[in-house]
This record gives sequence, C-alpha cells and structure tokens, in this order.
Amino acid sequence: MSEFRVNVGEPEVGTQGGPSPDPVKSPSVDACAPDLRGLLPAGLTSSADISPPPSAEASGLLSLPWEMVTQIASHLPAQCVITVLPKVCHALGNVGKDNTAWQLRAHRLIGSRIGFPVGPKENFDWPSACLEMEQLITCWTGHAQLVAIQTKEDEEAREKVRLQGMAGLHEEPLAGGQEHGPEGELEEVGVAAQEAAHGADEGMDMAMEGEDDDMQPIVGGGKLARLREGWEGRVNDDADALMEEERDHMMVFGRNEGQDGAIHHHANPRNLGNGRQLELEQHQPLRSPSPTPALECITLPSDHIAPVNSVLLVGGEGAVCATGSRDWNVKLWDLQTSAGGTLLHTLGGRGDFSTHRGWVWCLASQGPLLASGGFDSTVRLWDLQAGGAERGLIKSGAAVHCLSFQTDVLLAGTFDRRISMYDTRAAEPLVKSLRLHGNAVMCLAADDKYIISGSKDCTVVVYDRRAAKGLKKIRLSSYLLSMSYSGCEVWGGDNSGMLHSFSMQAGTLKPLSQFDVGHTALVTGIHRSAGSLYTGSSDRTVKVHIPCAPPRTLCTLRHLAGVNGLSVEAGVLAVAPGDVNVDIWRPRK
Repeated sequence: MSEFRVNVGEPEVGTQGGPSPDPVKSPSVDACAPDLRGLLPAGLTSSADISPPPSAEASGLLSLPWEMVTQIASHLPAQCVITVLPKVCHALGNVGKDNTAWQLRAHRLIGSRIGFPVGPKENFDWPSACLEMEQLITCWTGHAQLVAIQTKEDEEAREKVRLQGMAGLHEEPLAGGQEHGPEGELEEVGVAAQEAAHGADEGMDMAMEGEDDDMQPIVGGGKLARLREGWEGRVNDDADALMEEERDHMMVFGRNEGQDGAIHHHANPRNLGNGRQLELEQHQPLRSPSPTPALECITLPSDHIAPVNSVLLVGGEGAVCATGSRDWNVKLWDLQTSAGGTLLHTLGGRGDFSTHRGWVWCLASQGPLLASGGFDSTVRLWDLQAGGAERGLIKSGAAVHCLSFQTDVLLAGTFDRRISMYDTRAAEPLVKSLRLHGNAVMCLAADDKYIISGSKDCTVVVYDRRAAKGLKKIRLSSYLLSMSYSGCEVWGGDNSGMLHSFSMQAGTLKPLSQFDVGHTALVTGIHRSAGSLYTGSSDRTVKVHIPCAPPRTLCTLRHLAGVNGLSVEAGVLAVAPGDVNVDIWRPRK
C-alpha cells in the first residue's frame, strides 16, 4: 500500500539549505483566475480569503498555488479534510474553511443541476453536509446493489419453485403412498412461508386502517404474533430436518464461510433483517465471495408481545434504543455490549405490571430523561442514568400522539387538539396549554424560540414561545403525521405519502416544495439532517435519500408490514417494521 506524506517546511534534498525554486507557479495564474467574490452569497468564504500568506520558507505541497492545494484536497474524503488536515499544520487546516470548495464537492456528489440545500444557504453547514452525504452514499448505495441482487435471485427462486410445483401436478403419485422427497418438502416450506407472510400482512393492514381513521386499538396484534411464531417455527423445523441432506444446495454467501456459516444463515428466518420472507430453494448455485457490506443489520430479540409503535435511539452514539409498544410497555436495549442487542430494562413504576395502561405511541428524550406518551392519556418520565427509574407522571387529559423534549420544556400534542407545555422539574408541571388547531395534533418540532405543529385539520402552525402568540398558519391539502426540524429547514411526511419541505427563518415558515419519493401510504417517520434524509411509511418501506430537490433515493428497505416509526442517531438507523421486532442498521465495525 502506498503511503502519503506531506512535506511542510523541510528543504529539498540537494539544495544549499534553502527552498527550491517553484517551477509550477507562474505570474499568469492569478491574472487569469476569475474573481469569485462577487459570485458568492453573503457570509460565504472564498478560497482567496483563507489562503495562507506567501512565505519564503514554504516548500513541498505548500509551495503550490492555493487553488491547486484545494483541488488536491477535494479528492480526499471529507472526514480526512475535517479531522486530519488540521493536525498536519495550520495552513492545511484552512482547507476545511473554504466554503466554495465544499459547495463544489457537494455538487460533484449529487449533480450540479440538483437543488441543494433545499432551504436557505445562509449559515448552512457545508462541511457536515458533505461528510454525511459521503458516508450515506458509501453505506447505502452498496447495500442497495446487494438488495437488488438478492431480490432478483429471490424472484428467480420463486419462479423456479412455482414451475417445479406445476410440473409436480402432472407426475404420478409414488407407489404405496410414499411421501415426497426433499423437493416436495422444500416446496411445502416455501408455500407455508408465503401463506404465513400473507396472513401477517392482512393482520397489519387491519390495524393500520384503525390508525388512519380514529386511531383506536383493534384486534389483530395477537393474530399477527401467532402467525409469525407459527411461520418461523415451521420454517426452522423443516429447515433443520433437511439440513444434512441438502446442505450443498442451500444458500450461502461465500465458500469461505463453510458449513457453520450455512447453518447460521438458515437458523435466522429474517436473514439480513430487512423483513423479507424466507424461501428455501433447491439446487441454488453457490455465490462468489463479495465485498463485506459497509452496514450490518441486527434484529432485537422479540420481547414485546404486540407491534412496536415507536423507537428512539438515545445516548449520543446510538448506544441505547428505547422501544414503545402496543403491549403497553417501554423497553431499553443495549446495542453495544453484544452483537445482537441486549434487553436492559422494562420500564415501570413500583407495583405496576406495565409501563403504561394503554398503547405507547411516542417517545422523546433530553439529557438523562426519557419521556413516553400513550393512549392512557399520560406522559411518564424515566431516568436513564438511574436504570430507568420513574421520575414523574403527567396526566394530559387525552391520548398523547407526539412529544418534543427541549432543554427547558416538554411539549405534548394530544388528541383533544391541544399542545401542552410542561416543566418537568416543577411539582405542578403544566405551564401552558395551547389550542392552535381544529383537530388532533399529530406531530411536533421545536427549538428554544418556536414551536411548529401539524394537525389532522391539514394545517401547520408556528408559535412564538417568547411572544406567546401564533405567528403563522399554513393550510395544506393533506395532513402531516411526521416532522423533522434542523437548521433552517422543516420536513414533513403526510397521509398520502408525499414529503413537504419548508424554510424556517426568524419565525417565518415558508413552504418550499412537495416531493413524491415513491411512498404510497402514510409517512409515519422522517429524519432530516444537513446531508441525510430517512423516511418510513405504512406502505412497508423505509427509504434513504440525499436531502436535495428532488430527493435522491439511495436505497429502499422492504418489510412484511407497515413501518410504524424510525429513529436515526450517529449513522445508526432503528426501524419499527410493524411487528414485535425492531431492526437496527449500523456501520460495520
């Protein structure tokens, strides 16, 4: 492997102790360079503004024109420019302060004709955006290719099983009532898996209809759990029985994994964790070894007994995951100490048999405190540093649909059209109750100055916390179920599968665009940052995008049931895929 060295200030070999003359730089370079200062928006820094002053002692890389230095740096990863170059020397550290270079890097990643950022460019964090986009493209583009290959192979496998089944109908039955051989058993396993998956889908569709209307609990969760349990048990039992006889024909990822790898693969019906149904195929050709994917997926052990409604990553590095379920419980999971995740606590007060007395619908955190809101019309507080000990109970008066936890206040949006402000440190926590909408409040986002809320009355309202008044109300043709607010941009997902983007400056919320990214049902979760965009929908998909106009979709994850929620932290993605499990996608170590 070649080694890259930077010569900052040492004299060249063979000189008389002084720097060698610069044969590259010519007087015509500065004369021909266009003046970019007039083309840059106010507040941006040009390369000429941060270029180091000429020095008689400069040699090596720093002896080149500054434009060439920045051009060389543009081919380095953003992570290197941000964290490594400043440690080499002060002059190279200035490369990371050139906003023009970062803009050029961003347009090279997504295309010069694509609008980015979607919102205002003033004070936009270009270095963070480029860093996130590079990491997102590296991780998810490769995974999308892997999913596409596996999907194609699965389709071929299903077609092959179907043709074999049709051919079997024309064969004469075996003499003496002898049972079918391995082929018939394998076909039976595939059909059973398909039937179980179809039944699970029907149960979840029934539940989602209730959410779309009055959001009332309906029967179906137990049926889903029983179908899933029966399906996985039957697949595992039949697969184990056939393992010895058909080992050479099973699916494996590479020859080097050996027999143990094949057995481990078939012991997990969720396979790669993306929720696709398992099908066993006879005479599957061995795949050639492929590069290790940049992402790994783990499925948290099934400890809930009803679908998970909400997930939240806490701890700063995606180290802990909180899950809220229709089984009335909130659970905390450790994602670091073991490869598959470990259950830490099931939250609950002393003497309580469950965390809430109804469905847990939303989660929010601030520092060591975790808040959970449920259909039992309560918000409960938990201390993560004290092992999940109960820290408070707030009665909201109606089912809690959404939470937003700020440093000084906890906000709750409820079914009775109210937004309640709570001081979690006070004995009487209610500070103020706002009625800004004509129907249930479905989503919230806030900072230290403003509250932005979306309601089922198809309106979005901005409230000024300091002036204690509503500033603006925007009416949409649909209503928002999820919202993400960062920087000067607000993104929301509605009940028809569309994404909405807004700019937010000085209390002025301005609609920018609507985007169709391929969702066909409720957008139940959304997360937007400077360089990433994640969306989840009840159409059973999670999509990963670049947050440009229009969004560039890098990967689509498909599940067996409608996605109820998602959470993103430090590059880790947690998904509630509409059943009792939770999928965690994270960079491979």
